[in-house]
Amino acid sequence: MLNAELDSYWKTVVDTIQDAVMIVDTGGIIVAVNRSFETITGYQHNDIIGQSCAELNCNSCAIVREKNGCHFCLMFEKGTLRKQKCLLRRKGGGYVHVVKNASVLKDPQGNITGAVETMTDITDLIEKETQIETYRRELREEDRFHGMIGASAAMQKVFELITNAAQSDAPVIIYGESGTGKELVARAIHEIGPLREKPYVTVNCAALNASLLESELFGHVKGAFTGAHRSRAGRFEAAAGGDIFLDEIGDLPLDTQVKLLRVLEEKAIERVGDNRSIGIDVRVISATNRDLPRLIGQKKFREDFFYRINVIPIWVPPLRERASDVPLLAEAFFRRIRLKSGKKIASISNAALELLMHYSWPGNIRELKSAFEYAIVACSQTVIEPEHFPPGISGAEPPFRRQPESSTNLNQIKKQRLEAALQKTGGNQSEAARILGISRTSVWSQMKRFNLRAS
Repeated sequence: MLNAELDSYWKTVVDTIQDAVMIVDTGGIIVAVNRSFETITGYQHNDIIGQSCAELNCNSCAIVREKNGCHFCLMFEKGTLRKQKCLLRRKGGGYVHVVKNASVLKDPQGNITGAVETMTDITDLIEKETQIETYRRELREEDRFHGMIGASAAMQKVFELITNAAQSDAPVIIYGESGTGKELVARAIHEIGPLREKPYVTVNCAALNASLLESELFGHVKGAFTGAHRSRAGRFEAAAGGDIFLDEIGDLPLDTQVKLLRVLEEKAIERVGDNRSIGIDVRVISATNRDLPRLIGQKKFREDFFYRINVIPIWVPPLRERASDVPLLAEAFFRRIRLKSGKKIASISNAALELLMHYSWPGNIRELKSAFEYAIVACSQTVIEPEHFPPGISGAEPPFRRQPESSTNLNQIKKQRLEAALQKTGGNQSEAARILGISRTSVWSQMKRFNLRAS
């Protein structure tokens, strides 16, 4: 094969690769470029050949001068350049992010005759990194308080109560409907307070039956019941010196309430099957979506226990009572879920936001998050529209066509929605929870409250 043919083949190869290629002489004068160089920089072959490589205004070039004035670029001294990130100026203005690799060229006698550089366009990668950093910065904005989002007056009051309650060692109880973020409130109280370096232990009182719950809370000794093959410390002992969060405390059996009352008054527990007291120093934070005074009237909740845990009450408002926070929450869920999915969806339409603000959100923030998980999957466009949300939401009527809902009506709606979800899933509580946008524990709790049975 003749040298002329080889030269032709090499030119074809160089023009085919997607990286820009540039050859300069020892004075930095550009003597050759490939087609990708023209595409990336905007300079055509006739524009740039014979010009100094300084025309590209690379922000990472190190300029030096040897005593004899031979070399002007530090790369000629080093001989190579590997994976150097930099900005190049495009023709007509604007910059492109590239990664450069370079090496000097030598003649048969070993004398440096020039250098060759390859440049990979990484602009898309840099833009994605910038976007991720923007998301991280937004997560630290002032509308966010220890994982909670809200600029409304109602939520600002909650944030203030959390801050004040955190400095006290008195019991705190958090009231709110399912999905309002009571768990986040409890966690914030712990993180802000002086016990933040101490243990934080959570117990869902609705998830266990009475016998298992007492063992979980107070521990047991070996042989206390069938299956107790060894002694085990309970959650109160695990939380010693810190905070224990008792979620769904309104579902506690009466006999467990009696034992917890004794714990709060005497600051001591007894393991199941044992009669020895173990001293504990634990602050109790509890939460419920139940109407405790009504349960007291029905003899389902002890009045003395209520007054012992109801020292610092915090009410978390439902989402329908702080509609001004819906756009903030929507934007946060949209960005977070979109980032995780990797889909190229640019924004939420004004019509979609209007729809979300007019919906009553019986499942509260948890339902809003589930709605966006659905919408991101359903959307095949660049903008989320009303029709991309679940049918139960996209068919919502505007507020001027809806009558204000009493708590009785809301309970009826919740019962009907739960019945429909259980019927649709054949009694599968986990699937019903997913459809409703609430936790499985909340499904179980509502089934118990509304006296429903899985089909």
